[in-house]
Formats: sequence, C-alpha cells, structure tokens
Amino acid sequence: MDLERERLVREAQAGDQNAFTELLRANELRMYKVARSFLSCEDDIADVMQESVLQAYLHLPNLKQAAYFQTWLIRIVINQCKNMLAQQRRVVCMEQVQEQGYEESGFDKLAFEDLMSRLDEKYRQIMLLYYGEGYSIREISDLLEMKQATVCSRLARGRKRYLEISKLDGTI
Repeated sequence: MDLERERLVREAQAGDQNAFTELLRANELRMYKVARSFLSCEDDIADVMQESVLQAYLHLPNLKQAAYFQTWLIRIVINQCKNMLAQQRRVVCMEQVQEQGYEESGFDKLAFEDLMSRLDEKYRQIMLLYYGEGYSIREISDLLEMKQATVCSRLARGRKRYLEISKLDGTI
C-alpha cells in the first residue's frame, strides 16, 4: 500500500496530473478534518483547502521523500489555516443554521463541537488531531513543530479542561 502511494507521488512529481488527483482524493477527508479543527466557517475551510492544493501542486517537486507526502500535505493545510487565522484575527463567520428536528446523534455532535470550541486553540488542535484524526503524539509533534513533551502536556491539559467544561454544562 505504501509502495503504491510512493509510486503515485513520484508520478505526480514527474507531472502526472491523474496521480496528483488520486493522491488528493485519498487525503481529502483528512485535509478537511484538520482544517475544520482550526476553522469553523465552511467557506474559510474551502479556501484553505483550495490554497493548500495549489501550494502542494506548485511545491511537489521540492518534496524529497515520497513516503512523507501525507505529512507534508497536512503541514501545508496547517500552515494555510494559521495564515488565515492571522489575517482574520478572530473574525467569526456566521453560517446559516439549518432548522432541523431533534436527533440524539446530531445533538451530541453539536454539544461536542460546542465543548471543543470552548477549549483554547492550543488544546483543541491537539485533541482533534489525536482523537479525531488518529495521529500519534510523535506525528502531531512533527506536524505542529513542537516537542513531544509539549504535545503530551497539552493533550493532558486539554482532556482535563474538556472534562471541567463538560461537568459545568452537565453533559457528563
């Protein structure tokens, strides 16, 4: 499987647009989830993803090791999210709220998103990458360019703060 991915990366680096498209499709959901962990506005997420694809396409020849394509691509997404946040400086996008009936699973998702949004960004990012995306502490450390010990401590503090907020809201 990894050999196939590396072959696709080499083909994409050689100019094969179909190989590049296949690589993007394989990573599309992961890119979205990472962008979603930073941004709440769907339009901003779409802009970040579009800019990330463009940057990946332009800089793909500079990727030295094909095996690290996914990590490299996610790093581009994270950098684009940080750029957008720096430009916005906490401007909140008001999305249309769909009227819908009560659904237990939908309610749980909204409650979870509300709790996560109340965490400091430094904790929220790590928790979403760890629990939502399944990245290891080492991978998060590489993606966010911080020490593994920092990732561990922020993950622990994020969990503790999440539980505190949950208890205050009566969700647990």
